[in-house]
Amino acid sequence: MSRERPEPDTEVVSLRFEHREDALGVGTPEPRLSWQVRSDDPAWRQTAYEVELECGATERIMSAEQVLVPWPFSPLGSRSRARVRVRVASGARWSDWSAPATVETGLLRSADWTARFISPRRHGALDAPAPELVRKVLLRADVVSARLYATAHGVYTASLNGARVSGEVLAPGWTSYRHRLRYQTHDVTALLRKGENTLSVVLGNGWYRGYLGWWGARALYGDRLALLAQLEVRYADGSAEVFGTDGEWRARDTGIVADDLYKGQRTDLRFTPEEADGPVDVLSDKEADLTRLVTPEGPPVRVTEVLPALKVWQSPSGRTLVDFGQNLVGWVRLRLRDTTAGTEVTVRHAEVLENEELCTRPLRTADATDTYLLAGAEEVVLEPSLTFHGFRYAEVTGVPDLAVEDLHAVVVGSDLRRTGWFSCSDPDLEQFHENVVRGTRGNFLDVPTDCPQRDERLGWTGDIQVFSPTAAFLFDTAGFLSSWLADLAAEQHTDGAVPWVIPDVLDDAAPTAAAWGDAAPVVPWVLYERYADRDVLKRQFESAHAWVDKAASLTTDGVWAGGFQFGDWLDPSAPPDDPFAARTPTDVVATACLARCADVVARTAEVLGRTEESARYAALAERTREAFARTFVTPAGRILGDSPTAYAMALQWDLLASPHLRAVAGDRLADLVRTSGFRIATGFVGTPLMTDALTSAGHADLAHRLLLEKGCPSWLYPVTMGATTVWERWDSMLPDGTVNPGQMTSFNHYALGAVADWMHRTVAGLAPAAPGYREITVRPLPHRSLTHATAVHLTPYGEASVSWRREDGRFHLRVCVPTGARATVHLPGPGQPSVTVTHGTHTWTTDDPCPAPAPSEVITVRDLMDEPGLWGRTVTALTRNGLGDDSAQLARRLAPFLDLPAGRLPALLNRVLFEDGGADAGIELRTLLSRTAD
Repeated sequence: MSRERPEPDTEVVSLRFEHREDALGVGTPEPRLSWQVRSDDPAWRQTAYEVELECGATERIMSAEQVLVPWPFSPLGSRSRARVRVRVASGARWSDWSAPATVETGLLRSADWTARFISPRRHGALDAPAPELVRKVLLRADVVSARLYATAHGVYTASLNGARVSGEVLAPGWTSYRHRLRYQTHDVTALLRKGENTLSVVLGNGWYRGYLGWWGARALYGDRLALLAQLEVRYADGSAEVFGTDGEWRARDTGIVADDLYKGQRTDLRFTPEEADGPVDVLSDKEADLTRLVTPEGPPVRVTEVLPALKVWQSPSGRTLVDFGQNLVGWVRLRLRDTTAGTEVTVRHAEVLENEELCTRPLRTADATDTYLLAGAEEVVLEPSLTFHGFRYAEVTGVPDLAVEDLHAVVVGSDLRRTGWFSCSDPDLEQFHENVVRGTRGNFLDVPTDCPQRDERLGWTGDIQVFSPTAAFLFDTAGFLSSWLADLAAEQHTDGAVPWVIPDVLDDAAPTAAAWGDAAPVVPWVLYERYADRDVLKRQFESAHAWVDKAASLTTDGVWAGGFQFGDWLDPSAPPDDPFAARTPTDVVATACLARCADVVARTAEVLGRTEESARYAALAERTREAFARTFVTPAGRILGDSPTAYAMALQWDLLASPHLRAVAGDRLADLVRTSGFRIATGFVGTPLMTDALTSAGHADLAHRLLLEKGCPSWLYPVTMGATTVWERWDSMLPDGTVNPGQMTSFNHYALGAVADWMHRTVAGLAPAAPGYREITVRPLPHRSLTHATAVHLTPYGEASVSWRREDGRFHLRVCVPTGARATVHLPGPGQPSVTVTHGTHTWTTDDPCPAPAPSEVITVRDLMDEPGLWGRTVTALTRNGLGDDSAQLARRLAPFLDLPAGRLPALLNRVLFEDGGADAGIELRTLLSRTAD
């Protein structure tokens, strides 16, 4: 070991393996390492690091890398356990050793399994009670370690001697079961005892055999539940015993009479389990292929929070309702006392109320109902274990005098580490951001689902494609999404077509849809940008370019035209019963998406050193851009469809070659925002691009006004309606409190919350400039509507933050950079230089870049709309006099007159804009506009 004296002010912390905080049962023999460095020395720069095994082996590497660095020792075998320490150097100065971290591999080869899948022969039929499989084992004394490796066809809950082996819920989760089935590794050492031990596992239907989809499909993966479990016990003398699932296991019924993710769970607490004596069948390798087994890459589903009920009351119809205060995902925990045998308790769930009653219509065929048949007890706690619901409200029957203190909501989801926060001076904007966070948490339940409540809950590729940058800021999604991408590649068709949902339960023969299939190249690129994971680019490259090749094969003269497309899904101009009827033509969307994806694949190939492919896909991107401009863009710069989404795509994806056309597109986009009354007018494709496109086109003021608008449709409209999560539709609930009449209405969708990424990067000003935030761009865009904003992100290098406030004519900026990273800081305001800083905390104070606006001459109607105060008074004057309903309607009527002198607006009221007079409004407007030029 080297004898260099350690640096007292430098330490290595947060040593991790792959993307897992818990490195028990990793699936690679060469787990990559990451760590963070804390140093008070501003001159500290890592130049080398050493990795030490507990056995004393040490490897020194001359490198500044500290994120996902290669395993420096010989590959580990199955069941291998390694204890590792790391220290780092800056020149000749070395840190002390980190605290040790332990990594343990799982069963890396299918040959490591002596167990085989077993299925109960007489129990666990499709409509029978949930079965329990049981095995008793005799153990000697002096057990030093024990591991249970387990998975299932269905979901499983394992116990040893009556105690749960872990806090995991709905294990093994949902993957592309035909190709990839996760198994879990549990440390069960503390649960074992000398003598007889009982290992029992309850099986539920889960995704494997339950209902999936809105068309009533069931048992899509098979009609038999099955268990694979292997208990390995090691003794102090070095010997070991292995007990695997085999023909000696026995089955029995449980009191879980029925279970389903959509329908709910029915439990009979009067049930007394009998001795387990039912036979099991050992499945053949053909029926249950062990080569599908993989280890988890991300965290499991767990209980992440328990919330008390806020209110219990009686509805107008006399039903007992409960409010938990927020839309969430999980179930209700109910404590009862002095119960009577045979009483039935029913708990129904819903996201919203309508007409003061539980509104279950948006659930469609999902019953979302849990029932319990009571046994009679002094006290009992009721909660399901094999289902989940999306809800804020519950209706409880069968319990007289229900007390609020006896009700809790158990929140479940993938146990993702929170990594991102945002705050600002606008409470509604903060609430919107919290809604985005809560919607992410609820829908990231093993797969990135579209919604958690109705008969769907599928991993739609289009949703996560647009939302992945936001998700990667808010939570550590690296392992979660890399696992989902492995399923995407496994489910991808041989011709490159990407299913619309992953895992694929739609089984469409030709699932080609722009923006949805784009997840194949886009999501890996986001993971590379945010986590510096080059390996995920390498692993997913074939999938990414296969999708682009498939899309390119569908073009004619460079244009992707015809065929099925979702287009700009849920454009608010589309009627409730026809979400396909977006304003942007689908050919425009498809061709633009192809250009963007070809560019992403070209950049991916460049990172991977695949120069020929990089050049080929860069050329494809350029040809597609040319085809887009030639086919859809007029010489004057108008784009077919003349929609905000069309211009936003063209601006953000570099589809317009000349600066002139870009300027025209930016100005047209700005006018479309104005004439919509600053209401949002985009669907799933356009929404994430709007604020960035306006900003890059020089219309940052309009981007802020669009973000802060509260009329329907807008990001903040749901906040004004009491929303606690992001909605699927801009108007999932109508202003009168009724639910959107469309058949597809969810109150917990994350896709439209993708604008939060712009809030992090631009409003606060914290953005990655190199993979993993090794370089950071700090470019806050303060606006007079906000007095302060802050973004904090736990990057792979440590905590980075940007915080600014406007006060007394001055602008104060505080930037924190983690060790190992550096930031380029762009101070707002004209003439301000950019500054590059390294780790530490840095502050600046300059003149306020957005002081109170000085009085200015309003020349045109466009100028009038750009003055928020004057425009607001104009709207008030017109609506007060009965000339229109709201600002959006007025703005649409003014669309042809943006260049008209504002002073002539009163004269238009009677002659052009309105049918019913307007003399009083004209007088009021003349007063308002008296300082304008005619």
